[in-house]
Parts: sequence; structure tokens; C-alpha cells
Amino acid sequence: MSSPNPLPSDARVSVASGPAAAERPLVPVIHVQNLSCFYGHHKAVEGVYMDIYQGQVTAIIGPSGCGKSTFLKTLNRIGEMESNLRIQGKVELQGKNIYARGTNLNQLRRQVGMIFQQPNPFAMSIYDNVAYGIRTIGRPSRSVLNDAVESALRSAALWDEVKDSLNRSGLELSGGQQQRLCIARALAVNPKVLLMDEPCSALDPIATMKIEELIHALKGKLTIAIVTHNMQQASRVSEHTAFFSVDERRVGQLVEFGPTSQIFLEAEQPSTRDYVAGRFG
Repeated sequence: MSSPNPLPSDARVSVASGPAAAERPLVPVIHVQNLSCFYGHHKAVEGVYMDIYQGQVTAIIGPSGCGKSTFLKTLNRIGEMESNLRIQGKVELQGKNIYARGTNLNQLRRQVGMIFQQPNPFAMSIYDNVAYGIRTIGRPSRSVLNDAVESALRSAALWDEVKDSLNRSGLELSGGQQQRLCIARALAVNPKVLLMDEPCSALDPIATMKIEELIHALKGKLTIAIVTHNMQQASRVSEHTAFFSVDERRVGQLVEFGPTSQIFLEAEQPSTRDYVAGRFG
């Protein structure tokens, strides 16, 4: 299979082939071209070419320290808020370079939401957590706001559990409920893309199952990219998988990208096969 967006001849990534890749046209929502990431003078990720496709889930896997989370945080520029992360290359959202001068970062982060490893609800009511982003955009009427909060909580599969206690602090919810509350908060502003950085790593198996069920329910309605160390989770929730690893310089590299079934069953690169088989990581 050739990539829907052909890679340059010097790209260092294999694109898996096979019939699963040809089932339907793939429309890139995010297009990454020759992306390298730096913390100060240290290069963390080098030369990534990759597309994230509309209405699908893309899993990003690889050993610790390979740049998965760093890469994810370049896709809505949240990394700039956390550290001295800078990039070379280009990231386009629906054809527009998000690193262009004058980019409205608040608008970008509404379009490309982020869910972190640890749930991070605000110290306010469940209702106000979800309404927070909506209120930063405008001043909707109370009835419009109520409808939007309910819709977001339903989309996050949380409404039935909290509808009678919306004034309760979001911090009083269980870990899994807090994570779904954060997802509801992101969904309330109608994003195009949802980035998830190991969203289940702090959750028990039951809460993890609910998050995975939620990902399946959201699939098709928006585009999702998820970083995970859980190979079973990646295989369960995603259509495409990107395998990152480190080279001899300890710099993160995108080794292989393709349909999830191909990556897990017929990967082209030996290191990909070894990783998904649990032989290192």
C-alpha cells in the first residue's frame, strides 16, 4: 500500500500494507510533515511524517521515552504551555498550519481538545466544569447552556450518573467519573479532534472499560488520537496505529504507521513486531 499522502523518499517510517487499508478513502484532519521536537537543545523527536484521519481513532504506541506524548502535545500546541518545547516542520489542521504566526491558540485548543493521564477537573461544580469552555466563547442563555451541558455529559456517558447532583464538586467524583467529566468538558465546545494521553493509566479495569466504550461511541463523530502503553487497548479501540521508538542517539522516531490490524499482525519492521509481541518496552 502507498500512503494516501506519499512520504518523501527520505522519510524514516514504514507504512504497513494490506487490504484493510483500502476499504474506504481516508481524509486527513491533521497532516504532520517532517516534524522534529526539541526541549532546549535536546532533540526529542525527529522527522515525523504522519496523517490522522477524520472520524477514526489513531493509537500511538512505543516504549517509554520515545516521544509519544511529546508528539501528541504538538498537535494543539499544549506542549508550549508546559515547557520550552519547540518544533521544526509543519502541523496542519484541515489544511491550515497551526504554527503559523497569528494562530489563535484558544480557538485551536477548542478545536483540538486534550485529555491527560491524570483527570484534571476544575475545583467547581460538575455543571460549571462542563460549562466552563462554553462561557469563554460567549454568553448563552441559561436554557441553551443547560442543554449544552446535558448533551456533553450524555456524550461522555456520564449524565445518568450525575444528573441529580450537578452542583456537586467535580473533585468528589471517582477517578473514572472525573476522566469522563474532563471528556465532557472538552466535548462541550464541539472539537474536531480529541487527543488522549494515556487516559486510562490511572484508572481501574472497570473505569478503563467505560472509557474504551466511550471512545467507541465517539468514533465517527470526531477524530481521536490516543497514546497508550496498553497493546490490547490499542488493538481494541483504533483503526490506525503509529509505532514510535528511539534510535541509537535516544531520539524518538516514527518507525511504522498503518492500519492497526497490519501493525499487530503483519508489521514490516522487526522492531515493531518485537514491541507488539512484548519482547521489549
